[in-house]
Amino acid sequence: MVTAVVPPIVADQSDRAIINAPVKLLTAPINGDIVLLSATPGRGVNAGDVLAQISNARLDRTTLIMLEQKASDARQKLAATQEKRGSDLNYLTSLSAEIGGQLTQLKTLFKSQIEELRAQVAESDSLGGAKKALVDRQTKLVERNTANMDMLNPTLKQYSAALHKTEADKAKLGQKISQLDALERGIYVGDELIPIATLVQKRRDIDLDAKRLAIEEAELSAQLADQQGPMDAERARLAKLAAAEVRVPGKGMVMAVEASKGRHVGAGDALASLVDCEQQFVVAIFSYRQGQNLAAGTHVRVDGAPFKSGIITSLLPKTSDKLDERYAVPFPQTERREMYAIVMPDQKGGDGLRTNSTEADGKSSPCAVGKWVTVTRDNGAVVPSMSVAWRQLTAFVTSWGSANAQSLPERNRKAGHARLAEKFREASQDSVALTKWEDWPTRTEAVVSK
Repeated sequence: MVTAVVPPIVADQSDRAIINAPVKLLTAPINGDIVLLSATPGRGVNAGDVLAQISNARLDRTTLIMLEQKASDARQKLAATQEKRGSDLNYLTSLSAEIGGQLTQLKTLFKSQIEELRAQVAESDSLGGAKKALVDRQTKLVERNTANMDMLNPTLKQYSAALHKTEADKAKLGQKISQLDALERGIYVGDELIPIATLVQKRRDIDLDAKRLAIEEAELSAQLADQQGPMDAERARLAKLAAAEVRVPGKGMVMAVEASKGRHVGAGDALASLVDCEQQFVVAIFSYRQGQNLAAGTHVRVDGAPFKSGIITSLLPKTSDKLDERYAVPFPQTERREMYAIVMPDQKGGDGLRTNSTEADGKSSPCAVGKWVTVTRDNGAVVPSMSVAWRQLTAFVTSWGSANAQSLPERNRKAGHARLAEKFREASQDSVALTKWEDWPTRTEAVVSK
């Protein structure tokens, strides 16, 4: 009893330690059928390796069809609007040419009419002057009683008519000049300008219609551009849902495969679990009385692991099923007044960079996860673990007495040694919580980074 109970309480050594590592779960990103599955348990993989390919031919394309239909309608309206606007612009060009030709003719006509009216005004002025001279001569004759008033009155009437005719010609001349000036400024007044006024009004209507169509074309173009974005996004989404590759996020080893080729999976279904071999650590069990001696930062030796030394980063009083699911193997079961010591590889010595372990047969394994090792505190008291001492004594006695034990069956001898080692491994004390620390992996990474 003394040798079984007392040494574990004060021992600086523990062989109840196991190599563990985080587990990453690879899941299906989409619904579909597995067309390729290259993941096999125990296979070493590197970052970026394709472990599975998933294809999904049963996609709901209703949204894409609806968006394409809306885009097609907008595209057809845009094409019709552009064609109508082009037709209006061509018509405007023809109308402008016709109006320009008629304006040129009218200007020429008005200028010739103005010249003619000016000649008529000059003629009327001359006739009026002749009538005035006749009236003056006859008036002098009447004053001398040489002629009668009956002869003067018709001459006066003729003179008055000549004056009125001159005023009428001047009025016509002024009207033509005004029409020509208005024609130059785009104002069409007069019976002669009704046809061209009609053409100009029609050109204005067509021009307004062309401007309206230009605005409608801009609106349809913006609408089509707005619809193109969601349509492209929907196409990209369907492309991602139609086929997907499951790639390895980092270097490690495939621990288990949860699916098979040809199986239909849903998004989020587990395909395989990956052990992150580069994040290996050791979970060792010590008595809680060693808590002060095994504080964070304590350097320890690790026998039987790929790395020969390590640093205790945290002490954990207990574990849970939720925490165990995050790692390759469950934490060993503790007894009363025992705790977990988390040992990270000593990166300074370079041992933590080695991820390959050598088995008994000499073969190299990509991960040493699940292997039992022995953890010993450096510079500690010489208080070995009794299970380790008994195992070493058993091995020595077995090797010393192997010559006398040749008569025993080999398998019985090995079975007896295994049972003896298992009995020595059993602890007799219960575990008790030291502290409540649930996020120790995050703190462990912080300590290691320092």
